[in-house]
Order: sequence, then structure tokens, then C-alpha cells
Amino acid sequence: MGILEELAGAAAAVEGAKKLDPNAGLVTEGVAAVVGFEGTGAITNFIEKKEEEKKDQQS
Repeated sequence: MGILEELAGAAAAVEGAKKLDPNAGLVTEGVAAVVGFEGTGAITNFIEKKEEEKKDQQS
């Protein structure tokens, strides 16, 4: 997993927060960025784990 995917997740989360609350403050945007960054990492790790399990089951 690259940093690019995590940054894209953070940017998407910030944009989503702005759409939900156009008057969102800096703290709200910061929290959204952290959650998006961490969430992207968690999802990518989950997908990689499932792919490895599938390979193990096929062998």
C-alpha cells in the first residue's frame, strides 16, 4: 500500500465532511483527514489479507 492511496482517502474524507457541513471548522476537517487516512490503510490491509487467504485455500 502506498502513501498515495492513503492521501487520496484523506482528501476524499475531507471533501465528504465539507459536503455534509459547509461550515466545517479546521478541527472537523483534520479529524476527517485522519479517519480517511487510517480507514484507507485498514481497508487495503483487509483486502490484501483476504487475497492471501484465497491463495492459501487454492493451494
